[in-house]
Amino acid sequence: MKKILLVEDDPNLGLLIQDYLQLKGKFDVVLCTDGEEGLRAFTKQGYDLLILDVMMPKKDGFTLGKDIRKLNEHVPIIFATAKGMIEDKTQAYSLGGDDYITKPFRIEELLLRVNALLKRAENSDKKDEKQQSTFKIGTYEFDYAAQLITINGQQQKLSTKEAELLRLLCLKQNEVLTREEALLNIWHDDNYFNGRSMDVFLSKIRKYLKDDPSVEIINVHGRGYKLLVNQ
Repeated sequence: MKKILLVEDDPNLGLLIQDYLQLKGKFDVVLCTDGEEGLRAFTKQGYDLLILDVMMPKKDGFTLGKDIRKLNEHVPIIFATAKGMIEDKTQAYSLGGDDYITKPFRIEELLLRVNALLKRAENSDKKDEKQQSTFKIGTYEFDYAAQLITINGQQQKLSTKEAELLRLLCLKQNEVLTREEALLNIWHDDNYFNGRSMDVFLSKIRKYLKDDPSVEIINVHGRGYKLLVNQ
């Protein structure tokens, strides 16, 4: 049985979601009512997925998500927010969130999103182990499986989406990686908000590769991006 951590400060809504997911989804759902309680619960045991309300007392959902990502970079996170601002949705992804849902939402939609993320996580675990996972990028070494970039003995840990994006760029080194291809492969949806999120990750990757002047990620106007490595 999949285990879900639900952190929601509205006790009525929290209990409704908990009961529905346990009944319809047949999940084991642990409910916490504030961010600090949620972090304590997460550190005590493993979870297959997290649902974090954004507006909470003591520790808001974004801060909680950031703290959790320091402990676990892979567990799927859904942020639930009453706000519809683009900035909030972009922040949800930039903090390592896998999905967001805006209140008020239909609980059936939440279940669909939960099932989709869990299925994606399972498929990711079953990826062909023979796929290329190590790359040479100028003087950098990139280990996709370990999510590490190494140069002169110095290591930089990548988030899951950063590693996935850099791997796609490496597979098409010196060729164009279209925005649509990257978004559909990693986010499974090429909408505007996911595009904004991808731009954040690209900025971070550029910073990680800045110490080798022979390596550059350029924008190809109207098409996408290209990882250039001048040998």
